[in-house]
Amino acid sequence: MRPTEAAIQKLPAHLRRYVVTQDYDAYTSRDQAVWRHILHRLKAHLGDKAHSVYLEGLEATGIGSEAIPSLDEMNEKLAKLGWSAVAVRGFIPPAVFTELQTLGVLAIACDIRTHEHIAYTPAPDIIHESAGHAPILANARYAEYLKACGLVGFKAIASVEDEAMFEAIRNLSVVKEDPTATHEDIAHAEERLHATAASRRYVSENTKASRLYWWTAEYGLVGTCEDPKIYGAGILSSLGEAKHCLTDAVKRVPHGLICTETEYDITRMQPQLFVARDFEHLFEVLAEFEQTLAWKRGGDFGLEEALRARTVNHLVLGDGLELTGKVVERVACEAEIAPGLATAVARLEGPVMASRDGKALGNPWPGQALIVFGEATLPERGAFSFELKSGLFLTGFAVGGGEVVNLRGHLSGRPLDLPSWTYLFVSPTLPSVAGGPADPATWDRWFGEMNAFSAGEGEVKAQQAKAESLPAVLAGLYREVRELRASGAGKTDRLAALQTAAAGFPEEWLLKAEIAELLGEPASV
Repeated sequence: MRPTEAAIQKLPAHLRRYVVTQDYDAYTSRDQAVWRHILHRLKAHLGDKAHSVYLEGLEATGIGSEAIPSLDEMNEKLAKLGWSAVAVRGFIPPAVFTELQTLGVLAIACDIRTHEHIAYTPAPDIIHESAGHAPILANARYAEYLKACGLVGFKAIASVEDEAMFEAIRNLSVVKEDPTATHEDIAHAEERLHATAASRRYVSENTKASRLYWWTAEYGLVGTCEDPKIYGAGILSSLGEAKHCLTDAVKRVPHGLICTETEYDITRMQPQLFVARDFEHLFEVLAEFEQTLAWKRGGDFGLEEALRARTVNHLVLGDGLELTGKVVERVACEAEIAPGLATAVARLEGPVMASRDGKALGNPWPGQALIVFGEATLPERGAFSFELKSGLFLTGFAVGGGEVVNLRGHLSGRPLDLPSWTYLFVSPTLPSVAGGPADPATWDRWFGEMNAFSAGEGEVKAQQAKAESLPAVLAGLYREVRELRASGAGKTDRLAALQTAAAGFPEEWLLKAEIAELLGEPASV
């Protein structure tokens, strides 16, 4: 079994469906020239500006300068670092990306930017994902941070607006890399992104977590504000950002929790960057941020965060039972039942899945579920009635396994509108409310098709359009230049003929630069 196949086989089934095959033969000679042009210049520019592990990290993770890396080559090297890599098509849902990261798996978008966007592209591509993210993994402490940061992002609660924002960003990246896209197409995609951002009702935990990731793993500097080194993948993979980030045009501030309150714009170079003292500093800020999340705080705070998010999340009850669903109502009581918890009843919209230790217990319940908070015992079967410290009084009939019928109740004498048939749970506390389902694999088996992610249809079309936009004659010129370089037998007369032929394609500056380099002539970047 090839190294990449082995890496894919280790993934849970619900993650494997986001994986695609790296079609190495689909890379054109111009694609290879784009890779070579960028990597040679990045290595030359970043040698003394990137974190000290950068250059050795390229070698340690199977990334060379002359050719686009194959995932098999990368996985052979990454395995020694406790990581692996799989191919995906462009942007994937944030929850999938962060879950892969917690498992020590790099999601590699295997397409490559066009030569028109050689300095910077908002679209994920193999230059960013491999030459950007992989090298610093050679530092073991930073590799631990990426996993820890992925876990925090995975646990953070996302809102419905976050989901819309993901689709808008994904759309913009596809349009910008599609050579057939018009100026109107690009303008519309940018307007859609700005309109989606403006529609946000509040800043969600997921948004804050994505900002933390952006200002560290993507655009982080380390050292001092006066003499920082680059470690963020967005800078390490961008000729434009790599030259821009250390100029006076960029404000540099000490890394801290303030980065989670700082917005970013993927359509332009960053005007401000955060500088971590060292990689331990990243862990300090991450731990501080973690304590602000519903995942750690639970109680009323967690219920309110899930309620306004209007997305699927999971609640962890006092005995460790996990309930996955959408929180649609919280009925408060007059006094705290437990520290940070003054809720009498929480209602979850179906489907609702019960689990323990991340493993589902039976089939999801199709209807609503209620959690009542306090000290009481629900009988397995038969009639019941009890009153809780919150002032909640309930009566009904237990069918078994938490299912009840004929449920009625009141809170401090006020009648409550309760479902007559429901799942009922009783818990003295609510330790945690976290993002997404507690058992993603089982939830995906039941509902994955309902919420199917279109596996990169836009990205596929853009890639096909890019390949079709390369005329056969031009492709042949790029291929011959590449073959002459590989053979080491560049003949001046043949190169001169190629130079003449390249003049017939005035926009192909990259081809001209490749030929000039072989002729020993200065070439513009």
